[in-house]
Amino acid sequence: MINTVDKKLEQVSTLLDMLAEDTSVPRNIRKGAKDSKERLFGQHEALDLRCASVVSILEELSNDPNIPLHARTLIWNATSILESIK
Repeated sequence: MINTVDKKLEQVSTLLDMLAEDTSVPRNIRKGAKDSKERLFGQHEALDLRCASVVSILEELSNDPNIPLHARTLIWNATSILESIK
């Protein structure tokens, strides 16, 4: 059976990939999603610190006035999953 934390990280990874590959989303948001994924799966910090820093980055991205609603929803979903990991 797959660990629930691993399953949640996989869900977040999928959401961030969708965001990073969506050409209707501004470039800075796509880059932020890609950077967030790299940070989340980097092994240089504890998982809770990585989750907290990615949540912070995603909250900043969701406040961008140019972000489409569907992208903001993806960010909120990813944030919600990450907050359940911490």
